[in-house]
Amino acid sequence: MKLSLYQKLAVSLVVIFCFICALVYSWSKQLELTSKHHAEQNLHLALAEHLVQDNPLIKEGVYDYKALENLFHTLMLLGPAFEFYFVDETGKILTYSAKPGKVKRTHINLAPLKKLIQDPKAAPIYGDNPRNKEQQKIFSAAPVFNNDKLQGYLYVIIGGEAYDTSLSTIKNNDKLWLAALWLGSALIFLLIAMLILLRFFTNPIQRLARDVSNIEAANYSLTDTKLSHFSTQKSNEVHSLGRSIQAMLTRINEQFKALEQGDKQRKELLTHLSHDLRTPLASLQGFLEVLNQSGDQLSQKEQQEYLHVSLNNCGQLKLLIEQIFELSHLENGEININKETFNLGELIYDCIAKFSLAVDKKGISLSVEPAICDFPVIADIAKLERVLSNLIDNAIRHTPRGGSIAVHVKRSDDNQLFVHVSDTGVGIKEDELNAIFDPHYQASNSNKEGRQQGGLGLAICRGLLKLMDSEINVQSEIGKGTMFSFNLPQKKVLP
Repeated sequence: MKLSLYQKLAVSLVVIFCFICALVYSWSKQLELTSKHHAEQNLHLALAEHLVQDNPLIKEGVYDYKALENLFHTLMLLGPAFEFYFVDETGKILTYSAKPGKVKRTHINLAPLKKLIQDPKAAPIYGDNPRNKEQQKIFSAAPVFNNDKLQGYLYVIIGGEAYDTSLSTIKNNDKLWLAALWLGSALIFLLIAMLILLRFFTNPIQRLARDVSNIEAANYSLTDTKLSHFSTQKSNEVHSLGRSIQAMLTRINEQFKALEQGDKQRKELLTHLSHDLRTPLASLQGFLEVLNQSGDQLSQKEQQEYLHVSLNNCGQLKLLIEQIFELSHLENGEININKETFNLGELIYDCIAKFSLAVDKKGISLSVEPAICDFPVIADIAKLERVLSNLIDNAIRHTPRGGSIAVHVKRSDDNQLFVHVSDTGVGIKEDELNAIFDPHYQASNSNKEGRQQGGLGLAICRGLLKLMDSEINVQSEIGKGTMFSFNLPQKKVLP
């Protein structure tokens, strides 16, 4: 049988409670008995001595044991709580007043008697009970002399057998039982109250355990699972633990959703990439088959045209595959950054030079502001060249004939350089601005210009800039153009 935390604590509490009650009861009864014996022995300490001094039969040391027995019998009738014994100097019991067979001992130990006579303040002191070989009782004792010669001891048991029998009868009285019943009821009520309090304190832990079990059964999904409420107004450890675990479960659920979304995006990306790869491959295969089967029937011009298209398809495939590998390395953190100091203006003009033929052919102006762009920066020159090339290439493809593209460099007060690549192209819809950096996403107004694009360029730009502790942003307006911007740390020039 599997016990819950509350059941284990409740059982432990009941066992400990019963043990403590028994211990306290035993200790209190022992203390009560010791105090009672102390008081009674002190009260009757001189009883034996007074009997010796006041009774001529004992005082003179002439012992008529029969007469002494009758005297003891008379004294017991007057004081039934006492038992009287006369013992010699060795501890042998010489006479007593009791029915035959009641006295079980023939000798008693005299050490307690001597100790009480010498030091009355040592009470309570217990001596042998003649009527029980295993029991000891409080007593009063006095030596008996005859002409200065010790004859024996008068040994008086305080609270004898008759007293014990009467006391036992009184303890069986209904009133005492009623008092004991009330005491027991109070203790049971206290135990129940403690169990209720324990239940109150452990209930949040049980609710928390139930929530965790439900989440586990639901495969860690919070969609169809309702968590218990743990008030933020309570600062105890259980509620703090509950809030922390719920926050952790919520975070785990968000991560699961993010993983599912990432897996979904990867599947979509693979689907799109398969399509992008299949299109140029199919075109390449088609043209090569025509050249292979009908090469002799085609003119030289047609053959050159088919070869040119095939080479373009091969180049597009090569570019797409390179982008896929580059994005994969970025996502896996396999690309290292080699930062160095270089002149940003020189890099920008080098990038512009690569696109001079393309912009001239399309009739687009491409400028740098300021024209003298002498800014030393610390970055990875190859990665930054890749970013600038992608942004300028995108601007050329989306800017119509007669438009303009500008690369602006601005310096801020906190030693940062901001690079802006702006165009007067078609622009991007506002609801698509946050999605254009996702792998393979292409805006609805994308202009492919007859080239197959994989939609990975901006995703690669964002990944490369992130490695260089920079962030790319975009602003756009339909029909007016788009501006991409990112920041770079500027190298401090020593005076």
